[in-house]
Amino acid sequence: MTLSAETAAPSDSRNQEAVQPNSPVVFFGEDKPLQLDSGSVLSPFQIAYQSYGTLNADKSNAILICHALTGDQHVANTNPLTGKDGWWTSLVGSGKPIDTDRYFVLCSNVIGSCMGSTGPASVNPATGQPYALDLPIITISDMVRAQAMLVEHFGIEQLLAVVGGSVGGMQVLQWASSYPDKVFSAVVLASGARLSAQNIAFNEVGRQAVMADPLWLNGQYLTQSDTVPRKGLSVARMAAHITYLSETALHRKFGRNLQDRANITFGFEADFQIESYLRHQGNSFVDRFDANSYLYLTRAMDYFDMAAEHNGLLASAFTGTKTRFFVASFSSDWLFPTSESRLVVHALNAAGASVSFVEIETDRGHDAFLLDEPVLFSTVDGFIRSAARAKGL
Repeated sequence: MTLSAETAAPSDSRNQEAVQPNSPVVFFGEDKPLQLDSGSVLSPFQIAYQSYGTLNADKSNAILICHALTGDQHVANTNPLTGKDGWWTSLVGSGKPIDTDRYFVLCSNVIGSCMGSTGPASVNPATGQPYALDLPIITISDMVRAQAMLVEHFGIEQLLAVVGGSVGGMQVLQWASSYPDKVFSAVVLASGARLSAQNIAFNEVGRQAVMADPLWLNGQYLTQSDTVPRKGLSVARMAAHITYLSETALHRKFGRNLQDRANITFGFEADFQIESYLRHQGNSFVDRFDANSYLYLTRAMDYFDMAAEHNGLLASAFTGTKTRFFVASFSSDWLFPTSESRLVVHALNAAGASVSFVEIETDRGHDAFLLDEPVLFSTVDGFIRSAARAKGL
């Protein structure tokens, strides 16, 4: 069930997916409010999702995929906005490590985003206009709480696995902490239990770039025809994208090579290939993502600190857990370096959890968890198969 087109604010392709997504949607009415960490209540609200495979008779073969910061629910199907393959078809699909022939795979768009789950581009039923900045601040815990309601909607009592990378990995950790009995196994990739000061700084640069754009209009751009803070959001994406790569990979791919020219122009066009690449990343991002959602989701990332929620003791977040954990980091990832993964592993060890850990050698940086990394595929495949056997599947 979704909000009807009649209640929606005037919209165009910028927020069409937010209002009428090309995905199944579960609507939670006022009888099922979502209590937020801020003290506010979100009600009504909805979650857009995609599912793959078949849920077995006892509903024991379900795997939940948690997407990263600007990802979405289209993990293994064609994205309706870009026309491209799903963002994790290397890992999820028929015969893949997360095998849709064996498992029921579920991926939802997080609340606060812009692909059909309630977010700042969604219609506020109280006004008939987009929420914009009237949406309460959303946290990682809030996202997980909403996902738990979706899982309950399917009648799933325990997930075989919860899997995610980056901000998706944060959600996995929160799932394991908040709902330990509902998570049989957890896969945490290129992530951590907190965000570093450096990463908070990068997020703030991005937010300020968005808010400095004169077309941001204090968040009210969706109510104005043909108005969107393209330049600000593009710059925010450019800055963030640098953190997803490694210096080695950038040098190998671009070096100081010039873009479609033999000599520098002594101007401010994109002389270098790396400049052209970043501009392309920024421009294409604006076509698929909402600027206010970017503010909300980066803020959720900033606020995440599991140890702080447990009197500074990260191990206390997992006390008594029976969940099996697999944690992987990547040697060239400076957004979530291996040291952050080790903090999680040490806390899990201190809590007596069953945990496997691997640091994967690669020069591809943070984005390696999304790419063709054979070691990642084989280790995730082995872990999921082992979990399935232990669960009797």
